[in-house]
Amino acid sequence: MLSKEKIARINALSKKSKSQGLTNEETQEQKALREEYINTFRASMENTLHSVTIVDPEGNDVTPEKLKEQKKNLKH
Repeated sequence: MLSKEKIARINALSKKSKSQGLTNEETQEQKALREEYINTFRASMENTLHSVTIVDPEGNDVTPEKLKEQKKNLKH
């Protein structure tokens, strides 16, 4: 998870971008922070998916084989 300070900085840069524009340094900082945020989000989502089992209404495990393989590889 990204720190509260970094999220606040992303929001501040976004607000400034809309109101008065950003310097080149601020634009680069915003780009780096957004990339870090997206990478953190993707890693979190991947971890969530690896802990999910999909079950149909009859109670059968219908988790896709690709996901089952990824789960198995993580355990080893």
